Amino acid sequence: MPTLKEQLFEKIKPELSQNAKTVLAKRYFKKDSEGNPIEDENELFWRVAENIAQADKIYDKDANLDTITEEFYTMMAKLDFLPNSPTLMNAGRPLQQLSACFVLPVEDSMESIFETLKHTALIHKSGGGTGFSFSRLRPSNDSVKSTNGVSSGPVSFMQVFNAATEAIKQGGTRRGANMGMLRIDHPDIMKFITCKDKGESLNNFNISVAITKEFMSAVEDNEDYNLYNPRNKEIVGKLNAREVFNKIVDQAWKNGEPGIVFIDRMNDANPTIELGEIESTNPCGEQPLLPYESCNLGSINLAHFVKDEEVDWNKLEKIVKLGVHFLDNVIDMNNYPITKIGEITRSNRKIGLGIMGWADMLVQMGIPYNSPEAIILAEKVMSFIETKSHQASEEIALHRGAFPNFKNSMYKKGNPIRNATTTTIAPTGTIGIISDASGGIEPIFALVYKRANCLDKQEMFVINPYFEKIAKDLGFYSQELMDKIAEQGTIKHMKEIPEKIRRVFVTAHDISPEDHIRMQGAFQKYTDNAVSKTVNFGHDATKEDVSKAYMLSYKLGCKGVTVYRDGSRDEQVLNLANSNSKTNCQEIPSVEKKPRQRPKKVTGSTLLMHTGCGKMYVTVNEDSEGAFEVFTQLGKSGGCTATQSEAISRLISLALRSRVEQKKIIEQLKGIRCPSPTLTEGGAILSCPDAIAKALESYSSEKENPGLFSEEEAASEDKKTSEPKVYKSKASGNSIGSCPQCPECGEMLEFAEGCVVCRSCGYSKCF
Repeated sequence: MPTLKEQLFEKIKPELSQNAKTVLAKRYFKKDSEGNPIEDENELFWRVAENIAQADKIYDKDANLDTITEEFYTMMAKLDFLPNSPTLMNAGRPLQQLSACFVLPVEDSMESIFETLKHTALIHKSGGGTGFSFSRLRPSNDSVKSTNGVSSGPVSFMQVFNAATEAIKQGGTRRGANMGMLRIDHPDIMKFITCKDKGESLNNFNISVAITKEFMSAVEDNEDYNLYNPRNKEIVGKLNAREVFNKIVDQAWKNGEPGIVFIDRMNDANPTIELGEIESTNPCGEQPLLPYESCNLGSINLAHFVKDEEVDWNKLEKIVKLGVHFLDNVIDMNNYPITKIGEITRSNRKIGLGIMGWADMLVQMGIPYNSPEAIILAEKVMSFIETKSHQASEEIALHRGAFPNFKNSMYKKGNPIRNATTTTIAPTGTIGIISDASGGIEPIFALVYKRANCLDKQEMFVINPYFEKIAKDLGFYSQELMDKIAEQGTIKHMKEIPEKIRRVFVTAHDISPEDHIRMQGAFQKYTDNAVSKTVNFGHDATKEDVSKAYMLSYKLGCKGVTVYRDGSRDEQVLNLANSNSKTNCQEIPSVEKKPRQRPKKVTGSTLLMHTGCGKMYVTVNEDSEGAFEVFTQLGKSGGCTATQSEAISRLISLALRSRVEQKKIIEQLKGIRCPSPTLTEGGAILSCPDAIAKALESYSSEKENPGLFSEEEAASEDKKTSEPKVYKSKASGNSIGSCPQCPECGEMLEFAEGCVVCRSCGYSKCF
């Protein structure tokens, strides 16, 4: 007799598009040692269903796992519901890390920052994304008592997190994603707003400004608002709110970042406010979380819930309740990358049941996305899902108990509920491809488009299946017409297509920003957490358009908003077929890059920099084009410090000869810290790389502003050091720091009672 597994495989065969098959084979299927898939879609859905069903045994030793597994398998294999990507990838496999998103705290101490960085690495390695608020970090140039130095500020530490993310390829399947957030009243807010101005730094971060009620009130009244030092909560300045708001608008118009999050509004809806405030969200912004919380997401494919042009409410209720059951089980089956995350997650048991295929539902029902009927239906559908998901969570609580922090939650006077939150609307990028469904609550992007920046340079060409079918059914389909649509990206003005069809099949750029936001606001009314939504603007949109969209999103109760003006970035995921935007998936002709040759004679200058490892001499030479090479000599030091400085110099020289901007090199090195920072007359030297960067910066400033370096000072320093002619940087001064390696022999120094000593050569120094 066939097993249950065999019966289900014969009975239910997932109907997958070629794009879906490509995604599954590339990212989700188990593979052998040579990278070849060793499972298909049936095996994948069975693996996940069988694994997640096991949680029922925790609460009922007599649970019928066959029935539960069949229910879970069926709703996934029919593509009615899919969990987030880590669950599909990892359930039933050794990693067993099932969460998509986490939020970690960043406290104002070096120990906390790097402990969080370690946790971030573990999460990214396991396949998760991370959100951070950097608002607790003291601002740049604030005092640091422990080192008698000054702080470098939140943005500099974001760069450290970004570099760590770049080094980690998540579980062999995805590169890490981060959300970086800073409160609007942080003194470094203007640096944060512009930190992605060039589009080349912090490329592993989405950034959002956490906006307060106080700020929005000041914007409306064109007043100043206070900036607070997070170290002591003191007011340290004021800014004009409207000017800051306009700067956010400018940057968002320019490249889509930063987004904005209404942080007070998120905390007004925080179900466990007694346990702490929400400070950040996951990378796409739809999941507000407390520090060390994770959330497990899943989405219902609304395209499968239309019957005779009406919503199939009975089927929807069944899948909502089954989805809540599935996601609650995920919490128990999850192998959390950090113990504390497991503890906090199980204490609040947040889940996020959402939707995809909203635009598909609308076109099947003949309702234009940008119509009052669509807004009414949105509220009706999401209200139904929220109500039924809460009912399902209460029913589970009868058998399994309420979430442990229930008595410290906003629910404490009502019926016990299993999950602190039940609904979230995520963007559903890859699971939308697997389901062949429109993403989240987004409108159809284009009826014919190419999907780029995905699957490691594989490009996908997509025709909307509903449009293709109706075009063939009504007899106006032709390849020539599809090509024309691909070129124009819209059918709005194509008279050869019936007017009713043109009205229903509106695309993202046919829809006004106001209608985008009204749709987001409609769904947010009935969503516990938040709603991921991009407000699309045409390339010709003005900054005033962006400003109006932000203000409307605030008035309509949204918890955050992200805008994107078409073509404002060199790379974007979805492009119209005729788009000229560069994408990671396009084949771009390779150009061989060769560093320019060294002439026989070059000229330059040597700068003296005082570091924690001793005196460093930085020589910058130039050819006819400008800075060409860098040499460093670190006193009499040998060992790792000298070799690392030499390696940095060689790489800088290679970059300069390859015409990399000197400014970019300085940005990469400046601010790197070591255990031995040094105070100088011009500020702190944080490390040897920092010293080299500041020497380069001083050299550049001298070229632009002759006379920056004092010949008199240089001559004086020459006498002290008995060295050849040396120009001394204004940033130099007397070292008061300590060095990790002996400046005499290069061996490691030992620290004891305020002194350092070298056990190899006898060198010592006290402070």
